[in-house]
Amino acid sequence: MKVSYYPGCALHGTAREYDESTRAVSALLGVELGELPDWNCCGASSAHVTDDSLAHGLVARNLAIAEKEGKDLVVPCAACYSRFKAGEKELEGGAKKLDFRILSLLEFLVDDGLMDRIHGMIKRPLAGLKMVSYYGCLLVRPPKVTGAKKYENPEEMDRLLGLLGAEAIPWSYKTDCCGGSLVLTRTDIVRRLTQKLFDKALEAGAEVVAVACPLCQSNLDTRQEEISREAGKNYQIPILYITELIGLSLGHPDAGKWFRRHFVDPAKLLASKGLV
Repeated sequence: MKVSYYPGCALHGTAREYDESTRAVSALLGVELGELPDWNCCGASSAHVTDDSLAHGLVARNLAIAEKEGKDLVVPCAACYSRFKAGEKELEGGAKKLDFRILSLLEFLVDDGLMDRIHGMIKRPLAGLKMVSYYGCLLVRPPKVTGAKKYENPEEMDRLLGLLGAEAIPWSYKTDCCGGSLVLTRTDIVRRLTQKLFDKALEAGAEVVAVACPLCQSNLDTRQEEISREAGKNYQIPILYITELIGLSLGHPDAGKWFRRHFVDPAKLLASKGLV
């Protein structure tokens, strides 16, 4: 199976473990990721609130490249995915219909026949690991852009975690905002929103938060020490990409390397479950 792949800026920088685990898991599953040649930043976080023309142009250029490649386009970053889907809607408004699909990485893993492959390759079930799925805002909303049917209570990640053998715990905050692009401008809002997510995840009984967005992962992973100081609590909740969890379950040898890049190291927890 061959698809086009748009890593976006974050996966080539601060979210390298997401990119590496995505490529590693794809290779195990027999998926060939063809990175878009000469791709550019999609403008996520800023372009669409500063210059409509620029925001449209940045995405349109990438979509034109993807169209030449002639394959479905997989986008792992939720913010990039949101901009690409918005760009697709703009093109459709001008009577231009793309001849390929724009898929979030989560959509691709769950809806394109890969669940059966994953199930047949599991070497290390994640038994005993209690997790909540955190989708964030942009993977499923706004539904008129993403096309998500269960945008208030998405279940794709929960099904995937269950397939891996983990306990996917229901909670009501899987699509709440973490603060996203406010990380540099309104850190007070980010801290308040992320602490709420920590508290609700712990209240639900979770030991891990699973994510599929580099902005969400960064906000939740990097803020725990400062929030712990301010709140007088000790938050130590691993925030793991879904691809890292798949790689761990499929026995990929690089899983430990990915985990060591996180601010909250999951090694002790995973070792207590006999998973590393």
